[in-house]
Amino acid sequence: MGNTNPLSDTEIKGIIFDYGGTIDTRGDHWSHVIREGWRRAGVEADDETFRVCYVEGERALARERIILPGDNFSALMDKKLVIEFRHLAMMGGIDSDEIEAKARVAAGYCYEYAHECVAEAAEVLKRLAERYPMVLVSNFYGNVDEVIRDFGIRKYFQGIIESAVVGVRKPDARIFRLGVVALGLNPDEVLVVGDSLRKDILPARSIGCKTAWIKGRGWDEKEDALTDEAQIPALSTLLS
Repeated sequence: MGNTNPLSDTEIKGIIFDYGGTIDTRGDHWSHVIREGWRRAGVEADDETFRVCYVEGERALARERIILPGDNFSALMDKKLVIEFRHLAMMGGIDSDEIEAKARVAAGYCYEYAHECVAEAAEVLKRLAERYPMVLVSNFYGNVDEVIRDFGIRKYFQGIIESAVVGVRKPDARIFRLGVVALGLNPDEVLVVGDSLRKDILPARSIGCKTAWIKGRGWDEKEDALTDEAQIPALSTLLS
């Protein structure tokens, strides 16, 4: 656990990457980035209120076809922040006539933050793609292809397995089986890289994959306290 590069295992012949949190936030749960986006927009709320609005945004995007396949990350965040701030307005935490403007500010911060993180990760992905076939396995809204094209990293992945498209969501291990099949390899020949112990590492390990957990700030203190032999400090560890 720590600084050992899991790719020193010579049996590994391909890599499955998670996207959200793994590539676009340096391992942090997205709630931390969005909370800072609220602050940049001048929106303050206690932890419980923020969490209620964040969860409502996630549930709304899962219930309804709000995100379209052609939406890039900027469009996605605009829609998500509007939903969160509408819910906050219902709770009396913001004036309804401020929703659109403050959502644009918060979403803009989130987009720029993700852009910075992905640009940082791109060099790692480029070098790994020269050595290994790679696929993306992600719980996403049906537009991850457009998101990673906009960020300039689509070329590093030979395939995408996206929950909204295949109808299977992590932590269901079947979504990782689809990734293994897309690589044309055996599970024990595949390294799965993710930011969530519960959603990425444990289900991938359950089907025989090797794992690398980029551990950042979790959803709550309980997640922050977790440890595992697969954790590494950063994506760049895969190049060491």
